[in-house]
Amino acid sequence: MEWNEKVVLVTGGTGSFGKKFTKILLETQQPKKIIIFSRDELKQHEMRMQGYDDPRFRYFIGDVRDRDRMTRALQGVDIVVHAAALKQVPACEYNPMEAIKTNIMGTSNVVEAALDAGVEKVLALSTDKAVNPVNLYGATKLAAEKLVIQSNAYAGGRATRYSCVRYGNVVGSRGSVVPLFLKQRASGKITITDERMTRFWLSLEQGVQFVIHCIEIMEGGEVFVPKIPSTTIMDLAKAIAPQAKVEIIGIRPGEKLHEVLISEDESRTTVELENMFVVQPAEALWFGYHWQSEGKLLTGGFRYSSDSNSAWLDLEGIQQFVAPFEELYSAGKLEG
Repeated sequence: MEWNEKVVLVTGGTGSFGKKFTKILLETQQPKKIIIFSRDELKQHEMRMQGYDDPRFRYFIGDVRDRDRMTRALQGVDIVVHAAALKQVPACEYNPMEAIKTNIMGTSNVVEAALDAGVEKVLALSTDKAVNPVNLYGATKLAAEKLVIQSNAYAGGRATRYSCVRYGNVVGSRGSVVPLFLKQRASGKITITDERMTRFWLSLEQGVQFVIHCIEIMEGGEVFVPKIPSTTIMDLAKAIAPQAKVEIIGIRPGEKLHEVLISEDESRTTVELENMFVVQPAEALWFGYHWQSEGKLLTGGFRYSSDSNSAWLDLEGIQQFVAPFEELYSAGKLEG
């Protein structure tokens, strides 16, 4: 793929993922233009002040909820990375319609506007919480996944294609438990909802590199799932604050003990590759299922869960993940 000829737009471009994605994409792929699409003028200004001021950057104020604005922003765009979302579980539970408007209706607007503008590829970011969801955030991301994947049928003979990536917790992203534990460490006490909890983990850079790779290989209709390690919440706490007292406060509404990236039902159409899984659509006339010749079709009943994962981070591995955020926290630059 010739990135130097492509115009790329990132929704939610001022977020943790958006900033890292634009930085890495500019350094490694040299695209023709990167459009940062977000609704907060202050965050766009701060992003510029942080050095994101390359001549190939464009800052576009808009909200994915606004279909007309989305359509305008996508004129001349080749690739869309859809990262905009309301993702804080308690906030989504308390403000359900706001989550629906952004995560579902906003995704619908991105899909429709991309088709109208003749965008080549749309890759949407999803989450492990979309699998067998127990909270509204997960339910909205499940609906968003379905919208994205099935929109390939709308494209018909047009060039526009839609796919998703789905992965677990990103270390140090906004709202992550890592900044919380670093802040709590100073008080000598860390709060944990349930000591049995496990989660999938990857770094922000790993997530970005995975997204770039998936854009290059996607044909439309896939949900790409990286193979990533798990960690227990207790090991995470020990790695960050080994001397701190741990207080168990009880599981929160909408929270799971363990997360799942591929369900048993999805495994019937999932292909395993060396470093990822490709969840193929169950039924799709536009999809050729060539991935089955690239890897191994899973047998029914497979479940990719954080508690039964074959790859785990030990304390040293966790500390390597957390080290960059220790430095940012010490310098007062870590975003909560």
